[in-house]
Amino acid sequence: MSIERVALRLLFSWQDISCSAEVVPAAPFLYLRQQKAGTGRVKRAWVIPPISVSENHKRIPHLLVQIKSDKQQPGGVIYSIRGPGVDEEPRGVFSIDKLSGKVYLNTLLDREKNDHFRLQAFALDLGGVPLEDPTDLEIVVMDQNDNRPLFRQDVFSAHVVEGAAPGTFVMKAEATDADDPETDNAALRYSILEPALQDLFEMDALSGEIRTAQVKLDREVVGTYNLTLQVADMSGEGLATTASAVIHVEDINDNPPEFSTKEFFMEAPENKVDVIVGHLMVQDKDLPGSPNWLAKFTILEGDPEGAFAIQTEPLTNNGIVSLVKALDYEQQDHFELLVSVQNRSPLELSAPKAARALATIQVQVLDANEAPFFRENPWRGRVDEGTPPGTEITVYRASDPDIHQAQEIRYSQASSVDDWLQIDPESGLVRTRDTVPPRASFPEGWYTTQILACDNGRPSLTATGTLSIEVVEVNNHAPLLIRGSGELCQQGGSLVLSATDQDLAPHAEPFHFRLSTSRTQLAHNWSLSHTNATHALLQPHGEVAEGLHVLPLLISDSGQPPREREQLVNVTVCPCGQEGSCQARAAAVVGAMTGLGFGALMIILSSAALLLVLALLVAGLERSRRQAFRKSLLGGSQDDLRDNVLNYDEQGGGEEDQDAYDINQLRNPDLLFPPPSPRVKPPLRKDHPYGYSFPQYPRRVPACPSDIEDFINEGLEAADADPAVPPYDTALIYDYEGDGSAGGSLSSILSSMADEDQDYDYLNEWGPRFRRLAELYGQ
Repeated sequence: MSIERVALRLLFSWQDISCSAEVVPAAPFLYLRQQKAGTGRVKRAWVIPPISVSENHKRIPHLLVQIKSDKQQPGGVIYSIRGPGVDEEPRGVFSIDKLSGKVYLNTLLDREKNDHFRLQAFALDLGGVPLEDPTDLEIVVMDQNDNRPLFRQDVFSAHVVEGAAPGTFVMKAEATDADDPETDNAALRYSILEPALQDLFEMDALSGEIRTAQVKLDREVVGTYNLTLQVADMSGEGLATTASAVIHVEDINDNPPEFSTKEFFMEAPENKVDVIVGHLMVQDKDLPGSPNWLAKFTILEGDPEGAFAIQTEPLTNNGIVSLVKALDYEQQDHFELLVSVQNRSPLELSAPKAARALATIQVQVLDANEAPFFRENPWRGRVDEGTPPGTEITVYRASDPDIHQAQEIRYSQASSVDDWLQIDPESGLVRTRDTVPPRASFPEGWYTTQILACDNGRPSLTATGTLSIEVVEVNNHAPLLIRGSGELCQQGGSLVLSATDQDLAPHAEPFHFRLSTSRTQLAHNWSLSHTNATHALLQPHGEVAEGLHVLPLLISDSGQPPREREQLVNVTVCPCGQEGSCQARAAAVVGAMTGLGFGALMIILSSAALLLVLALLVAGLERSRRQAFRKSLLGGSQDDLRDNVLNYDEQGGGEEDQDAYDINQLRNPDLLFPPPSPRVKPPLRKDHPYGYSFPQYPRRVPACPSDIEDFINEGLEAADADPAVPPYDTALIYDYEGDGSAGGSLSSILSSMADEDQDYDYLNEWGPRFRRLAELYGQ
């Protein structure tokens, strides 16, 4: 609160004072009392004006005011104050002498933290009874210029386009001051410190706005401006602070791109694509990387086929000339291209005209070795099967596109494995090396091979041609009778004849059957009639004699020219039975044998003898194996005579139980015989004397070991119920060996040196395990 307002408040408040206050030079006395204003109304005696104190007051403690009450005599009143700065935060700022009523300032004040304090003063008697109502005591902190103004940012940044008109707004730099804004302590003024830049930019002293001053901003000259700004309080004459302002000049397209030279020279290879031919260097003063700087190239003349393309390199802005279509040196060996360059963004109207926006590119095509080629690829031709070696088929030559240089071409086959063709390496003449195989040996009658043509250029190049040759079927096989013998009844019988041909159509069926005219009598006794293309029916005329009849038969095909073969047909005529079939076959067999040649008969007899020798050899081997098996029953190892000699010096269950019982196996049979899987075949019983059978799966023992007796009894019942297996699982008596054995003493077997002195018939009475021994040694 200002000093003028404090004085005005004190002036009006003194009008209501009912008693005078004693004036003290250091601090005034403030009397606290009440008076009645009219009937039944009580009002405060006065309103205490605010007490002003300057911040940063260094004379501590400092007496602010002294209060008194006129209700009691001096020494009978106790004074106190409460409120912020006393018993509330911030504590300890103010204090009061309880006897004299003097109020003191104890610490330095900061107006920027607390600009005023509102306290309450109390007057109490010695018994603690209030003498007056609480009185408000307001303390106002007066401001001092103890804070510098501060910019909101240390560095301000802004952008402005080059060539901007004067007065164009750039940015606003704002600052703050913590002092009282109602005083000059917070009256701020802004300015630019660099005199050299004040011609380009101006700053409003009151608002802090920065604007352009002249049309002199050229990014190509200066791209960034750094200004030093200042703000000061007390209307520019007090405390001051500086900050930086960075102003970036934005580029406009006011500079066109230009070629570095009017003419470029390049070389382009032949028969290649996607290769770089050369570069076009350009210059542009605009901001690199911006659309105002990036160049765009256009081929105006000299490339009607579109073989060249120009791309812009992003880093250097140069043009990259490349081939997109292969060039042919033999057709055109030189190109002259007219190209232009522009920016991707349009130019400003104020931009100057480019002096070198057009350029010429001289491109020389380099001749390269080109691979030869076959003009007719694939080549298709025909050749007859069986064609003899050395027959010329064709001349398969390749052409070389390099017309400006003579090159030698040599020919070869890509693969010569099982090949019946050969090619001359110099002339390309294709001829047969071997006899042409039959048509049937080729897929669908076609043979395909590849021919290589290689030039002598650097590097050497090769062309591949394909020969597709159709192998033509030729009638080079006569028909052959499938069956050369048969039998028919004497009365009305007939024989069906069939033939085949190794050739294919149209050199095969239909076949033509006829009897040879060398024997004219046969034509009167026999006749042939065709049933279809491959079969004919042979019938006698009337009755013919029984026995074998050898008929010469001529069979020809339908080829051009036709092929004919003469074959003998052995026909056995026999008497007919009731159903029209032959009664006896002896004559037919003899006739068939007669019709066969001597070589065929020898092959049949040799085969039969070989089969007989093999049968005798197999029978001998089988007999030897059985004899060896019988001998092995007693002639094997003496350690494995389990069915004959048993160890009876230990108590047990016979041959399957040479050791004493293990009680753990009885208590846990699953450990010895785990239950088999449903997919696994159960094990076979090896102690079965008469054959094989499937044993029952082991039963699980009850959890209580005391039930082991029931477990054994159940096993005995299961064994007794099986009619095919002797009771090997019967109960054994271990404390009594017994007497009166039907077999007698075993020592009698070895009591004599000769076997004929012993009688082994009693072994039949010992059971099935000793029966084999009784058969070998008994009578």
